[in-house]
Amino acid sequence: MPTVAVVGGSLGGLTAALVLADIGCDVTVHERSPSTLEARGAGICVLNETVRWFAEKTGTSPDELCSSTGFIRFLDPRGGLVHERAHSYRFSSWNTIYRALLSEFPPERYLLDHEVTGFTDHGDGVELRLRSGERRRVDLLVSADGINSAARQTLLPDVAPRYSGYVAWRGTLPEAELTARTFEALSDAITYQVLPDSHVLVYPIPGPEGSLEPGKRLMNFVWYRNVAAGTDFEDLMTDREGRFRQVSLPPGASRPGFVDRLRADATERLAPVIAEVVTGVAEPFVQAVFDIEVPRMVLGRVCLIGDAAFAVRPHAAAGTAKAAADGWELARQLVAHDGAMEPALAEWERRQLGLGRELLERNREIGDASQRHGTFTPGDPALIFGLRGPGC
Repeated sequence: MPTVAVVGGSLGGLTAALVLADIGCDVTVHERSPSTLEARGAGICVLNETVRWFAEKTGTSPDELCSSTGFIRFLDPRGGLVHERAHSYRFSSWNTIYRALLSEFPPERYLLDHEVTGFTDHGDGVELRLRSGERRRVDLLVSADGINSAARQTLLPDVAPRYSGYVAWRGTLPEAELTARTFEALSDAITYQVLPDSHVLVYPIPGPEGSLEPGKRLMNFVWYRNVAAGTDFEDLMTDREGRFRQVSLPPGASRPGFVDRLRADATERLAPVIAEVVTGVAEPFVQAVFDIEVPRMVLGRVCLIGDAAFAVRPHAAAGTAKAAADGWELARQLVAHDGAMEPALAEWERRQLGLGRELLERNREIGDASQRHGTFTPGDPALIFGLRGPGC
């Protein structure tokens, strides 16, 4: 099996490293951060692929890492019930899943402060250049370095993120700070409200230390709000220090006027129980919503996985699952082809390009239905989360 360097130690990179090492590859992860990662406590819906490693390879049950809900609910602006269906989801936080994956990987193979500044593909292997000046040769480079992937920019310079026309305001609030009425209304469901050219959702995720006990968790909100490209977008994404941040504004970075407007709009337009969550978050943050689509995922001995290849809108809750699926499928093809790189990578690329394109288009349709066309309908089966289709 090949020697592999995984560039990027986030969820997708870690999953790829684990599954490739499991089939006998010599794997190291190169993470440019000098310390282990943190991600603002953001909530994620946990599809099966995201926690497949725990389900198949460890004694840790995915249920130990996730909160769960039993219903999907839609509310009107007064808090009245518009639609309800019984449907179970698992939710977690990025930090919870990251810490659990990291604990499974040998620490001496997870190299912090190891930024890869360049590489040369020699046909039969790739030479990495590190910021430290070190050079290292591997059989395969797996680029898991996210939406701003340096490998993608080098190999596919014409591919760039395309702004969707809207952003996601996000934040978490301890359930202990909710009124009893709001906790009762939200604790067992993912709860939506549809607004003109917008929608908002809230759901419970594990607490900061991973607590799954109701009342000790966090309530997570995501509110999709249209922001025109150009001056309006640049104004919003300029932080308190005057720096423009194209992709995200971390907690505390948004200028007060924008936070004040978010809270005022929440009070005026949202169902009272949802508004209580949004207005209660001390430091909401912003993530711009982009699409990225690549024509290739394999270029010589370099492959692109996760957001480095396809950055998809969040509406199918499948971004982390797609990144994990890329790693699992790469391992499967290497085994199927007895470690022969060229046929394994060719078949892997064919399969994952198809999956990425379908997921990208499905998320575009859902996002545009909400933010542009006004056809985002409570109870529409197409809105059920899933990697390969609604509920799949």
